[in-house]
Amino acid sequence: MFRNTLALCTSGLVLGASAASAQAPVMPSVHHDYRVVTVAEGLEHPWGIASLPGGDMLVTERPGRLRIIRNGSLLLDAVPGVPAVLAQGQGGLLDVVPHPDFESNRLIYLSFSKPIEGGEGATTAVVRGRFENDRLTNVEEIFEAVSRGRGHYGSRIAFDGSGHVFITVGDRQAPSTGDLSAHPAQDLSNHHGTTIRLHDDGRVPADNPFVGRAGALPEIWSYGHRNAQGLAVHPVTGDVWSNEHGPQGGDEVNLVKAGLNYGWPVVGYGVNYRSGTAIHEGTHRDDMEAPVHVWVPSIAASGMMIYTGTRFPGWQGDMFVGGLAGEQLARLELDGTRIVNEETLVRGMGRIRDVRQGLDGYIYLAIDHRGGEPTAIVRLEPAN
Repeated sequence: MFRNTLALCTSGLVLGASAASAQAPVMPSVHHDYRVVTVAEGLEHPWGIASLPGGDMLVTERPGRLRIIRNGSLLLDAVPGVPAVLAQGQGGLLDVVPHPDFESNRLIYLSFSKPIEGGEGATTAVVRGRFENDRLTNVEEIFEAVSRGRGHYGSRIAFDGSGHVFITVGDRQAPSTGDLSAHPAQDLSNHHGTTIRLHDDGRVPADNPFVGRAGALPEIWSYGHRNAQGLAVHPVTGDVWSNEHGPQGGDEVNLVKAGLNYGWPVVGYGVNYRSGTAIHEGTHRDDMEAPVHVWVPSIAASGMMIYTGTRFPGWQGDMFVGGLAGEQLARLELDGTRIVNEETLVRGMGRIRDVRQGLDGYIYLAIDHRGGEPTAIVRLEPAN
């Protein structure tokens, strides 16, 4: 177990590895040996991490709390102003992402399972608000999905460099039986199993692929996804990447392009839970986009980041994906839009819900559950 607390200076840069972190076991990697050091413990189902200028870190807890880590300590009080969530099953307070211009506008974005008025269940929603003086104010909803179900909220948020925000919405666990082409994730009149693209204030861009198409919701950028819980925009190329949970087998990494159909549940690599019987018509179809990378068996892919920091120069440009069931961190080497190599890091430490690059260049992980150990935010440091 790692119980080493790190002191962060107010600029967000680390003053130096503490004696405690230097005692953490060294883990080998192809390019960098590294240590895993605990930043904060005692969180309840941490889901999303966001680093802020000045050194603070925001962490969502699925039961509905937004927490602050400051100077290496988890503050006792949750941030007021967070909207009510349906904290049930997979639902609750989910992702947190600062606006690219946070230093000037103080805006943060939150995704959550929003209770459906006058009915049962919840849908995926996104709000933005001003984070000042440890409070969230001027909260406004910018997106509410047309969806209904028990789980699979998706909920990852990412910005491109052109004023757009992307949001994932899961298939809401709609049954994958009967006429697969009639599944909600294949129906553009709802948001099940989609990637959404909006202006940062919630307006629909005029160049979205389904704007003006009868029977299609204009917010949709891509569809045919199952439950994308990782989302990243490549900081150099602008490519949009996501990872999504397959059923039993068949987790995917996808290069998400405008207007394309990613096949769920018509094509894929997984099988039904328990019975192991087939779900899909096959693994490929000409009118559906194939994944760039597949995990069989599943690692329950969650959280995604493309590394650009200087702490681990041998990992620059690599994609990192957290694993829940796999309790691992996957490092994927990119060559353009191809994944050419995979290395498994951080084995067996718990369910990795999120992975983010901090402003200090280290890699931060949200550990949702690790056996009898406290849940935690940890970070990777180079061993030297």
